[in-house]
Amino acid sequence: MNFIRNTIAVMVGLGVAALVISLGIRINPDWVTYDRFSPFQNWEKFLFSMRGRDEFFVFLLFLSGAAATVGGVITAIVVKYAKVAYAILIGFILLFIAMLDIIIFPYHPTFYKILIFLTFFPFAWLGGKITEVLYERKKSRERNKFRKPQP
Repeated sequence: MNFIRNTIAVMVGLGVAALVISLGIRINPDWVTYDRFSPFQNWEKFLFSMRGRDEFFVFLLFLSGAAATVGGVITAIVVKYAKVAYAILIGFILLFIAMLDIIIFPYHPTFYKILIFLTFFPFAWLGGKITEVLYERKKSRERNKFRKPQP
């Protein structure tokens, strides 16, 4: 049962990360060069239209960090044990997808290719740590609620 729960947690975390990136790209109307909700259906054409726009890739790095954090938090909330480990797994999977993206599509600037390595793991770890700290606080409050006050 835990295997199914953890698998669903990872899928939900990746879906939320993709949603964060899709919604983030839609913030600037100049970047919406696609017809559908998400740019991922025509990613090559989209990246081709964005080549030479360094501000887009800086924002994409920021979105990648935010997506890894939010995806890590969601995954850590759903899994029962090893919350930080599963959040880091989200970061690893996102980094693997980003590396495939960089290898397949040659339209990324050099700074993006370098900084993408430094983005996913720390932010995914941060998402897992946020959830772990919140759960530990909740547990300590529940323990203290049932304790009798000492005279």
